[in-house]
Amino acid sequence: MYRQPLGVFASAALLLLSGWGAALADGDPQRRNPHEDPWSGGYLGGHVGYAWGHAAWTANGLDGAAPAAGPLDLFSRGGGLISGFQAGYNVLLPSRVLVGIEADITFPRDLSASTVIATPAGGRAEVTETVRYATGLRGRLGYAADDWLVYATGGFALSYDEFTSLRSAAQPPLELLRAARTGWTAGLGVEHAFAPNWTMQLQYLFTDYASQGVTFPFAAQRFATDLTSHDVRLGFNYHLDGAAMLPPAAPSTPEFNLHAQTTVVEQGYPRFRANYDGPQSLGRAGQGKETFDATFYLGLKLWAGAELWANPEIDQGFGVQSTFGVAGFPSGESYKNGADFPYTRLQRLFLRQTIDLGGTPEKVEADLNQFAGTRTANRLVLTLGRFAVTDIFDTNTYAHDPRGDFLNWSVIDAGSFDYAADAWGFTYGAAAEWVQDRWTLRAGVFDLSVVPNSTILDPSLRQFQMVAELERRHALWGQPGKLKLTGFQTRGDMGRFADAVALARAAGGPADIAAVRHYGNRGGVHVNLEQQLAPGIGLFARAGWADGRSEQFAFTDIDRTVAAGLAIAGTSWGRPNDTVGIAGVINASSGARQSYLMAGGLGGLIGDGQLPHPGLEKIAEAYYSLPILSWKATLDVQLIDNPGYNADRGPVTLIGGRLHAQF
Repeated sequence: MYRQPLGVFASAALLLLSGWGAALADGDPQRRNPHEDPWSGGYLGGHVGYAWGHAAWTANGLDGAAPAAGPLDLFSRGGGLISGFQAGYNVLLPSRVLVGIEADITFPRDLSASTVIATPAGGRAEVTETVRYATGLRGRLGYAADDWLVYATGGFALSYDEFTSLRSAAQPPLELLRAARTGWTAGLGVEHAFAPNWTMQLQYLFTDYASQGVTFPFAAQRFATDLTSHDVRLGFNYHLDGAAMLPPAAPSTPEFNLHAQTTVVEQGYPRFRANYDGPQSLGRAGQGKETFDATFYLGLKLWAGAELWANPEIDQGFGVQSTFGVAGFPSGESYKNGADFPYTRLQRLFLRQTIDLGGTPEKVEADLNQFAGTRTANRLVLTLGRFAVTDIFDTNTYAHDPRGDFLNWSVIDAGSFDYAADAWGFTYGAAAEWVQDRWTLRAGVFDLSVVPNSTILDPSLRQFQMVAELERRHALWGQPGKLKLTGFQTRGDMGRFADAVALARAAGGPADIAAVRHYGNRGGVHVNLEQQLAPGIGLFARAGWADGRSEQFAFTDIDRTVAAGLAIAGTSWGRPNDTVGIAGVINASSGARQSYLMAGGLGGLIGDGQLPHPGLEKIAEAYYSLPILSWKATLDVQLIDNPGYNADRGPVTLIGGRLHAQF
């Protein structure tokens, strides 16, 4: 009951920033000069930062304390990262004194405190308090000197917290309660007007929440805490003066770049035929789910050709059946671990160095994770840090972006491409791209998760993946196209299906791939074609193979795949900004994987407990996308036959809607 209102609220806040049409140039005379009172009036914005805190607790007559945020560990949870949205109104007096009011909402990642206490019934329990979101309403008082502002702020604060009690020897083992807590907050900040209608602020806030207690029903145990927190935030505000109804141009300077996006996807299906359900089946009863995300793209130029990018992101929601049941999963906006409440992740943090090697100069437009400028046709591009393997490899103009084109996992990427990633699809690595004439050669090495399909990347770097790609650009019938050949080799702890089946036969019980993992190899290769057939009409096709003797490490349970489709702009029916897409996919599993699933084994996404009648997983997807105000709205329909390679299940029809906006 709490998921959708928060997702819609946060999405609406960023949609307001996204604009009401095509972006205007920074030099438009209607837009405010940042040196001519950039402060008065209303504003909307977003912020990112870090939070930490302290919780003093009382239980069973005993007192204690615990820190309220873990260390910043980007290989796993992310510590106390925060991000959110704010809105406010300022009045600048003739004396240059500024008075204002600001409201905000913030979504932390792992801002929680845990302690172990004795229970009244005997035994011990680990009690954890987690801040799911925090909001505040504060006044501001400051002094403005040209395009700089220093200020103090303070007011009311509220957080919505989750309390859990985990006991190892009691039933139920886990109790969960939720409660709101109020308090006060105060802080200091400095703000700078750096581009037309845009300001940047650095702010510190201290918040003291009143004592809050909960009573866990088991043994009527009372637990109370006093919580304080510290926030350091970097914020960006778009000021709504006379240009308020004009589209906000993304702020850009020669050294700095900011963009943002938000996407909401609703997807569901009705009851369908299934002879039985299993632990990772797509439930036959039918259901609907929602996902939301908002991403900030912060770029900084360091030296000639060097760019540093950070992409903090707010995520929330679930894929259908909690992202289980289909190898070619129907939503690329769904991660392998869903959440009821929005939370913050730092999905990308990377350095890109471009080295010009000559050839015709090319103009580059500012975009997500891209500065405006020029580069030569021949170049070397080096990328180092945290990003997605598919940011660089297996890209395709017509089928690669679940926020803009198709949604199905095995349409937007080759289903057999078991690329290194954590459960969100990102990893650490290094890649090089050599662009020369009609050819591009790419190669990279990337970190794997600790165990397959894990939320934690391996900090030892003992497990890794190598990826290589050769691309050739061509013209066919006078129309441009690209052909890519991509291969990967994974080195890590993974299980072989035959070993898991043999162990199950000897010991009894369902096959368990985790019990037979050892250090080994898994490889694969695929081809990727994109071809413009006419202006506004594009064809794509992929075909791939991966070693089906071992489990996949990070992506999905597909050993063979063939996919193809078309994307058609609406020019011919008088709507050039509309797009219609249609695609078909056939996914196959190896004989070894089928034997494992028949023995009760579970894959990364599938596993019905048995597989007496295996078949090809067949998927058809069609979408229609059109602009509505500042949004891009999409209707998506998918038909999936034999989900999870199970001929006893399906077909199932999934209907989805997507709203996307960016600036």
